[in-house]
Order: sequence, then structure tokens, then C-alpha cells
Amino acid sequence: MSIAAQGWIVFLLIGLVAGFLASLVVGGGGLIGCLVSGVIGAFVGGFLFHWFGISLGIENALVVEIIHATVGAIIVVLLARLIV
Repeated sequence: MSIAAQGWIVFLLIGLVAGFLASLVVGGGGLIGCLVSGVIGAFVGGFLFHWFGISLGIENALVVEIIHATVGAIIVVLLARLIV
């Protein structure tokens, strides 16, 4: 398995975990729904944390990415509920 494929798998797993955690906070569920909200949330959370210059002070990059993605997924789910 190539490094690029491993990167995609890790990215999807982070998205899935973040989507699951977001569904615990704001409700919702389903495997595909968690995955989609988590993956989109990873982009949104990463952008927002970078834009506002927020640093969590955590040295573990995986944990930081999961937190960014979870916060982004929560925002995505709440915005989607406002639209629909």
C-alpha cells in the first residue's frame, strides 16, 4: 500500500471519528452521515482554526486533527439544520 493511500485512509478515519463525536454532541447518526460531516468538518475546522490563529497546545497531531474536524463537523451539522 502506498503512502498516499495510507494518508487517505487516515483522513477518512479521522473524518469518521469526528463525525461520530459530532453526532454525539448535536445528534444525528448513520455511518455515511458521520463520514460526510466529519470529512467536510475537517476542512471547515482546519480552516477556521488556522484563520483565527487558534492553537490548542497539544503536541499529538492526530488528536489535534480530530478536535479540529469535530468542531468543524458540529458547525457543518448545525448550519445544515438551519438550511434544511
